[in-house]
Amino acid sequence: MTPHRTAPEDTAPLEARQAEADETVDALVQLSFLVQSALARIAAEHDLSLVQVRLLGILRDRRPAMRELADHLGLDKSSMTGLVARAEKRGLVRREPSPHDGRGVLVALTEEGRRLTERSTAEMRRHIAGLTEPLTAVERGLLRALAGKLLPGGANAAGEPPSRVAPLP
Repeated sequence: MTPHRTAPEDTAPLEARQAEADETVDALVQLSFLVQSALARIAAEHDLSLVQVRLLGILRDRRPAMRELADHLGLDKSSMTGLVARAEKRGLVRREPSPHDGRGVLVALTEEGRRLTERSTAEMRRHIAGLTEPLTAVERGLLRALAGKLLPGGANAAGEPPSRVAPLP
């Protein structure tokens, strides 16, 4: 009995799917590079690291505990402590005792931190708006809906992403 050989035409659909998957990955990676590059440039203009920008973005609308911040940022306790200490030294954040845990500490933006966050957020929005300018309003809505489906938790019924874990700076 001779082994079954697959004809070249039998692999065409598989190859087409692989090529499509490769193109999708490439497009997402390139888009990520564009956004990360803008974020890095804006961060550098304000003498911030990318992780500091993420920290400030998280603190825009909440006062989380250190452990919660560490979880959001994927940092261990000592790295989180150092990050907050550096931001605190610059006058961007302050630590507050937790009203629910006598040993716990909450982290909040100072007024200076809030102003810096608002400025960098506005810059990021302008830059991203420029990136999406070639898209129609319908295409921008579709982009938001599709991106929302890829985010943890998926998109809601309106196609909007779920509440943000780490808002854009």
